[in-house]
Parts: sequence; structure tokens; C-alpha cells
Amino acid sequence: MTVRQTSATSLALGRAAQELALKRGELELALQLGQVRAARDDGGGPPRVERREIDRLRAAHGFPAALRERLRTVGTVDGAALVSISQGRFLRLARTGHFAPVRFYVNRYHAVVWLYLAEEVLDFARDHAVLLTGRTPPEVRALLAAGEDRRPRNWRGRRLGQLLRASSDPWRRAAAIAAVLDPVSVAEMVPDPYERSRLGVLRPDMVPAPPRSLRGREIVERLVTADHPDEILWHRASLADALREAREHSAAPRRAPRTPYAAPRPHTPYAAHAPRTADAPHVPRTPHAALGLAPHTAARRAVPHPAVAVAAASRPAPAVRPPRSTRPWSRPSSSRPGHGSQGTARGLLGRLWRSRAGRA
Repeated sequence: MTVRQTSATSLALGRAAQELALKRGELELALQLGQVRAARDDGGGPPRVERREIDRLRAAHGFPAALRERLRTVGTVDGAALVSISQGRFLRLARTGHFAPVRFYVNRYHAVVWLYLAEEVLDFARDHAVLLTGRTPPEVRALLAAGEDRRPRNWRGRRLGQLLRASSDPWRRAAAIAAVLDPVSVAEMVPDPYERSRLGVLRPDMVPAPPRSLRGREIVERLVTADHPDEILWHRASLADALREAREHSAAPRRAPRTPYAAPRPHTPYAAHAPRTADAPHVPRTPHAALGLAPHTAARRAVPHPAVAVAAASRPAPAVRPPRSTRPWSRPSSSRPGHGSQGTARGLLGRLWRSRAGRA
């Protein structure tokens, strides 16, 4: 058995997180954002981080505080405090799509908690200071009045862009686009079941750690799937282009054709294979179906063994017995056995009655 020696050149994600002084969730976010570059395992396993990438990050200025600051996320409360605005204004700006969430999770109360990069929130506050004070602009109020919430859509677009940049394989890119469409749209766009099966196998994980509860998984599935008509139309067009490129690159694997079924040879009795001699009598074959026998039983009875045939010929014929009457026995006219006109009572009871009658 061949063992690959990869520990010297690349590290698993857990070991890489320790080397970079990051938590596992922070490392996953760093991989999504491209802050840490990872190599995909050729054997289909999880990605690994090259040793030279670890050395590059560790040699950067301000490590590890600078790296962790670029990965710091904030929610509504911390984000509002970071830019010194109310939580309500921060929420209104997030719902209208002024900054996109970088990830989310479902808490134990089945509420969706959106997280934003602290660095991007600070950049937005610096570039759009007019939106942080004063009256909310009319276009923002119109979107809020219509019940607009662009956070799921912005997160899907951001996550899909990360997946497309992380892979150069055409089929993996098509699978990433199909991951944000509902199954009906995918079936309409990909009528070939083998191509749909390949897209399903290559489907990426949109959320690194999905919740365990059924209600939580349903919420995640709803947030992952595109629901706006314009968004669905855009992804359908993108999937059509990605499929065209994937089909030109390679065809989807298909099941090998089945070999034609060969019917079993009919059973031939042993008598048909036995060689006939000049002095051997011809024994006609009787169909086993007419005898009510199985094929192998009919074959054995069609040609008896020579010793059995000789013994049967030398045995004297049995005496022919007259046929037993099939007329059912009827009791005599007398009520007592042995006193009828023919005395037809038989058996032990009849003899007892006749002996008693003789003594009388």
C-alpha cells in the first residue's frame, strides 16, 4: 500500500488553523474570502493549505492580529456601535442592500442572524456618511415600504462568486450555479438525467455547517435558493452558458450498456443423448408434461437401468385380483347385525351378534 507524504508540503485545515492562530470558523471564512489560498485534494478530500502559504501569512506585517482583523464579523448590534448609528438605521441600510452580509447562521430560536465584515462596514461609513445621519432618503423608504430585504440575495451572489472563483472545472462551476436554483428549474434547464446526476454529485456546500434541526435546515434551504424573478432568470442564463462550456469540455458519465439477455438452453432428457445401437429397441420419448413429471424425473423414468430391466423381466407376474366393488356398504334391513336376509354384517361387531344369537 502506498502512503502519500503530504504533511511536509501541505497541512489539513485543523492544523493550518493552529499555525495561523485562527479558529476553525475563521479559517473557513478566510478560505471563502480568498485571504488564505488552499489547494483542492485530487483524491476528493477536503482542501489543504500549502506550507508556503502558511509561511507567507506568518511573515506578513502585524500577524496574527492583522489577519484576524480582516476576518472580524459583526452583527446588527456590534455593527451599529462600530459606526455610531442606531440599530434601526443599521438594519434599514442592510435590508436595502447597502452592504452585503458575508455569512449567516440560525440560532436556537430559529431566527436568522446575519454577519457582516467589520472592515466593509467601516468602508461604507466612510464613503456614505450622508446616509448615517439625517432623514432616510425617499428611495430607501420606498424599498422598506415594499417589504424589500436584499440580504439573502446579496449573500447568494457573494457566495456564488466565491465558488466560481475557487474552481476552474466547467462541471463544478455549473454545479455551483445549479445549487442556487430550485429543483424544478434545474430539471427544466438540464433534461438529461445523467447530467443532473453529475451536477448533484458536484454540488458544493453553500453553508459550511448547516443546522441539525429540521426547521433550521428548511430555513437554510429557503435562504440558499433564489426567489426573486430577476435573480432566477439571471442564474438560468448563467447555467445555460456553463452547461454549454461543460459539454464541450467533457461528457457526463453514463451507465455502461447492458449485454443482451441470453435465453437458457432447453432441457433435453438423457434418452436423447444416449447412443442407439442396432440391437437396442427404440424407446419412444413421452413428454414429461403429459406424465406430470419434472424434466429430470421424466428422463430417469424414460430409460431404466439395464439391471432393473432384467430383474423386472424375471419376476413372475402378480395374480390378477378381481376389482373391488366400489358400491358403498349398506346396513341390512334388520336393525341388528346378522339377522338380515343376507347377513351382510361384517367385522368384530357382526361376529359378536352372531355368537350371541347362536347361544340363544
